Amino acid sequence: MSERSRTFAIVGAGLAGAKAAEELREAGFEGRLVLIGEEAERPYERPPLSKDYLRGELEREKIFVHGESFYEDHEIELMLGRAAVGIDVAAQELELAGGERLAFDRLLLATGAEPRRLRIAGAELDRVHYLRSVESSEAIRARLEGGGKAVVVGAGWIGSEIAASARRLGVEVTMIEPAAVPLEHVLGAEVGAVYRDLQLEHGVEMLLGTGIEAFEGSGAVERARTTDGRTVDCDFAIVGIGARPRTELAEAAGLTVDDGVLVDAELQTAHPAIFAAGDIARQQHPTLGPLRVEHWANALTQGPAAARAMLGAGKAYDRVPYFFSDQYDVGMEYAGLARQWDRVVFRGDPSTREFIAFWLHEGRLLAGMNVNVWDVNEQLQELAGLRAPVDVAALEDPEVPLADLARIQA
Repeated sequence: MSERSRTFAIVGAGLAGAKAAEELREAGFEGRLVLIGEEAERPYERPPLSKDYLRGELEREKIFVHGESFYEDHEIELMLGRAAVGIDVAAQELELAGGERLAFDRLLLATGAEPRRLRIAGAELDRVHYLRSVESSEAIRARLEGGGKAVVVGAGWIGSEIAASARRLGVEVTMIEPAAVPLEHVLGAEVGAVYRDLQLEHGVEMLLGTGIEAFEGSGAVERARTTDGRTVDCDFAIVGIGARPRTELAEAAGLTVDDGVLVDAELQTAHPAIFAAGDIARQQHPTLGPLRVEHWANALTQGPAAARAMLGAGKAYDRVPYFFSDQYDVGMEYAGLARQWDRVVFRGDPSTREFIAFWLHEGRLLAGMNVNVWDVNEQLQELAGLRAPVDVAALEDPEVPLADLARIQA
């Protein structure tokens, strides 16, 4: 079969899918290339949806992955507003909503994740919002621009960023979070306290150590009731309690699913013609073991890696996880993966919000995070990738260059 007669299909027109399509063309694939997305918008990036785009500071055109003519110029068939509803694995065919069938030689699943939904009384009331799409970001922005008081449920990255954006627009905010500090399960108590104090300093009311019991109101949310019996009046609510991978299509097709679509180190499923990347891919990482990452940087680089694997030029995807966040005047970058740790070491004073934190387990460095300290994250990624024993005194000493530490550990 000539390459020109082959069809590669990508289900999911987000960042991972769009970058995979770009890579396929750049790598010389000349066959039919179809990119299928349920949303009506061409592929866009999601980090601005809780930050500058939410606040109306970034124009709409800036969120898109590619310019409007990119897909036509590169002969990428962009099927927007279309849902893939089934995969016939034996026949290697996709079924689209409406009954159309599309035969494929290679298939990439990049269907992303969706917000976890609350299962409480009043969850379906009007003015209860979830953030995932550009449409939902614009709906929340309209609420924020109207002023009033918001309840934000969840103090993870999304909830914290939305709260910061809301305060910058002058909205009163109450955050409800079961943990003792924001981001406790990711960063631990010490670093989480930095983000607690940041929110308090900017006027956010923090209800920590309690959950959401119910939303109340007549048709639309007017109050939030917590699990410890408190009631908070509000004009609207925003829920950010995490996301779940959109694996239904893969599961129905008989692919192995366990907190994501299981793929090998090269992002290939158990079926040789089907691959997965981005938020839904639970990869067998060469050094970190089974791993699923829901962050922008992973979609940016894993989509192209999957594309190369589809062309038979795959290599083990071994990048160290990376993510970033901006809240008020505090920016951070995190490199590595600390599932459990026994010590957090600081270079600099966390109270100044200008420091580097390191997570260690049994003397080995697992992850590092730079907060308002810039041009060091590449060194942190290198250090975190080594997962080697470290000299704690050297970690703490700002006079010891991180690049030197990486060379020593290697």
